[in-house]
Amino acid sequence: MRNFSYSFRLYTRLPKGQKDKVMNTQLYLKRIYYPGELTPTLEVLSLLQQAHLMSVPFENLAIHYNITIDLAHSYDKIVVENKGGFCYELNGLFYQLLTTLGFNVKMISARVFAHDGYGPEFDHMAILATIDNDKYLVDVGFGEFAFHPLPLKVNLVLKDPRGLFKMEVTEENEWVVKKKNADGDFIPEYVFSEKERQIEEFLPMCHYHQTSKESHFTQKLICSLPTTDGRITLTGNKFKITTHHTVSEKLLTTQSEVQQILQTYFNIKYTKAIG
Repeated sequence: MRNFSYSFRLYTRLPKGQKDKVMNTQLYLKRIYYPGELTPTLEVLSLLQQAHLMSVPFENLAIHYNITIDLAHSYDKIVVENKGGFCYELNGLFYQLLTTLGFNVKMISARVFAHDGYGPEFDHMAILATIDNDKYLVDVGFGEFAFHPLPLKVNLVLKDPRGLFKMEVTEENEWVVKKKNADGDFIPEYVFSEKERQIEEFLPMCHYHQTSKESHFTQKLICSLPTTDGRITLTGNKFKITTHHTVSEKLLTTQSEVQQILQTYFNIKYTKAIG
């Protein structure tokens, strides 16, 4: 059990148009096991991002129950019910936390790279932070990605605890974030612009990702969380534990086995049918 000592209690109302609900920032920080400083600096942002990624799973377990991009709903799900979410929920709520703590941030749209090119606008939600006139890409909703904010610096190799990254700029003045793979090649993750976006602009793509047969989120359930030396991932009926040196897999044959894995490894309790 981790212990926490807080000398503050911050509350904020969610943006106009959201449910009239108060977000308890203290509980949010406790949810991600963060008891540290709250000054809006790059160091604090890095610690918050890593804490969030290590504590809140990337998952689509509720994909068939009509996920909405509603910050009050995301707060209840992630903080109160101790579940995870996918990009719109995770980055949307993290954006609200950062705003509450005084960070200069904005929501941005990204188009995810696939074998046949990039996806449509609003395919992914990410965050752009500005600290001391420098800009950083922040993302807690993209699965295996950077633990720390990535500076928008062209063609520099960016070192992160989860690998090496690089930023490039397109002819359209968009940023491409790339990650180095096992073969030593920098492969695109997604492309994004610096234009500020609003939550409602992501609604159509959120609906697409949880209803379309073409969306990979509707193909099988996903629940994934990084560990200090690897990752634990539940995909469909397969549970995988990856470390720097080993990979172990287990096939699950019943709903009860799936629910047991979720509770044991992700601390998630689901009473509804999953998948």
